[in-house]
Amino acid sequence: MERLNLEPTLTTPKVIFDRDSGVFLIQGKSLPEDVKSFYTPLITWLDSYSKNPNPRTNFEFDFEYYNTASSKMILILLNKLRELYKKGNEVEVTWRYPQHDAELEEAGEELAELISIPFKLVPKPEM
Repeated sequence: MERLNLEPTLTTPKVIFDRDSGVFLIQGKSLPEDVKSFYTPLITWLDSYSKNPNPRTNFEFDFEYYNTASSKMILILLNKLRELYKKGNEVEVTWRYPQHDAELEEAGEELAELISIPFKLVPKPEM
C-alpha cells in the first residue's frame, strides 16, 4: 500500500499515513480553503487501509489549530477508525494538544466521548 506523505503548508497539516512503519499522523494547522479536496485523499486512503489493516493502529492527531470545516473531516476520519475498531481490530487514537490550550483539549475530550474507542489525551510539553 502506498505511503501518503504530505508536507505542511501555512494552511494544511503534515500528514504521514504509512502502513509499513505503522505511522499514522496528522500534525500542525488545518484551515485549508477547500477542506474536501484536502481531506478526501486521506479518507480514501483510510478506506483502502481498512480492507487489510495492521494488527494494531495507533493514529495520532497533533493539531496546533483547526477550523470548523476541518473538524467535520476529522470526525469522518475518526468514524473510519471506529469502524475498524468495531471489526475487532486494535485501534488507539492519541490526541496531542498544546499544554495550555483548553480549546484543543476540550475538543479532544468531546471527540473521545463521541467516538468511544481507546483515546489518549496527551498535553505537549512547552518549548
